[in-house]
Amino acid sequence: MGQIPAGRDGSGRGETGVNPGSGRNETEEERADRQWGDLLQELRVAQTGVQILFGFLLAVVFQPRFADLSMADRNIYVVTVMLGSATAAALIGPVSYHRLLTGRRMKPQTVTWASRLTKLGLGLLFCTMCSTLLLILRVALHNVAALWLVGGMALWFLVCWFVFPLWAIARGGNGGTGDKDEAPDTGDQGPDS
Repeated sequence: MGQIPAGRDGSGRGETGVNPGSGRNETEEERADRQWGDLLQELRVAQTGVQILFGFLLAVVFQPRFADLSMADRNIYVVTVMLGSATAAALIGPVSYHRLLTGRRMKPQTVTWASRLTKLGLGLLFCTMCSTLLLILRVALHNVAALWLVGGMALWFLVCWFVFPLWAIARGGNGGTGDKDEAPDTGDQGPDS
C-alpha cells in the first residue's frame, strides 16, 4: 500500500485519495474507519438478538420439563446450543479481532476479516434460529406440522436476509438513489469488503 500524498490543503486527501467506487474524497484509512463504524452498528443489532436467544437456550436445560424430552428433541437441543455458541463466537469475533490488531496499522484488513466473520455469523444465526424453532415447535405441536412451519420460516429468513439484498444488487446495486456509499463486497478484495 503506497502513501497517499497530501492534497493542496495538506490534509492527505488530494485527488489520489478519492475512492472512485464511492465518490468520496477519503483515504484508505478514513474509508476503513467509516466502514468499521458501520459494521459495529450492524453487529450491535445482531449481538443483542444472539445474546437473548442464547440465554434462553441455556435456561432450557434447567427446566423441569427438560427431563421429559425425547432423545430426538434432546439431540436437537444440543445441536441448537452448539449452533448458538458458534453464532455468538462469530459475531463477537470482530471485536476481538479489532482489539488484538489495534495500533498495528491494519484497519483495512481488520474491516475485511470482521466483515467475513459477520457474514459467517449471520449464516450461523440462520441455522440457530431454524434449529430453535424446530425444537420449540416439536415440543409444542408433537406432529409433522412443526417441520412445515420451520421450513416456511426458514424460507422467510432467507428472503429477508439474503434474497432481498441480492435482488437489490442485481437491479443495479444502488436502487437508483445515487448513494454510492460502498464498493461491491466480494469478500476477497481487501478493504473494499
